[in-house]
Amino acid sequence: MHEEYLNNPQLNPQVIFSWKAPLRPYKKRGKNVLRFYVALALLLSLIIVFFGDKILLIPIWAVLFLFYTLTITPPPQVENKITKFGIELAGVTLRWEALSHFYLTKRFGFNMATIVSHGPYYLHSYLVLPNEEIKNKVMSILSEHLVYQEKPQRNFTDKAVDWLSKLLPDDEDEKTNSQSSFSQIKEPIFPSPQTGVPNG
Repeated sequence: MHEEYLNNPQLNPQVIFSWKAPLRPYKKRGKNVLRFYVALALLLSLIIVFFGDKILLIPIWAVLFLFYTLTITPPPQVENKITKFGIELAGVTLRWEALSHFYLTKRFGFNMATIVSHGPYYLHSYLVLPNEEIKNKVMSILSEHLVYQEKPQRNFTDKAVDWLSKLLPDDEDEKTNSQSSFSQIKEPIFPSPQTGVPNG
């Protein structure tokens, strides 16, 4: 999906580059996701009940409900801006002095720039880059102000999200689309050995 981007410094002379993109990477999921979340919640609940800490059932079901909501709800479109003084993403301004480095990742088919602040907190902010043109432009601007890491040191949250996304089942829609695309392929037409005219 190609998102149009805005690069009009006449509106605000401090804005270097701006573009519109989803707030977070998103991939539409089918009915299998609901079954997966319910099965996972039931499995964890049985383990918790077996060990006797029933109070932990509340945060488990709350977290799984949050993951399910984020999975089925498409994110809104937001405008991200890179200015002379920092980055504005979803209405939050980050100044260059507070930022340390950035790196690129890919999630659900979207390129994403992860921007990390200085210690001791090392806060992570995420920019969705919907196409290659925006990705190259953002990379060239960020490289002038921040250190680019080719092999980033990812935190626990990033690893946990990647692990959970790998556990999600494949969509039924994708399977049916791939099967229908294979069924639409016609057999090759070969010339008849007797007449030399192609069959079909």
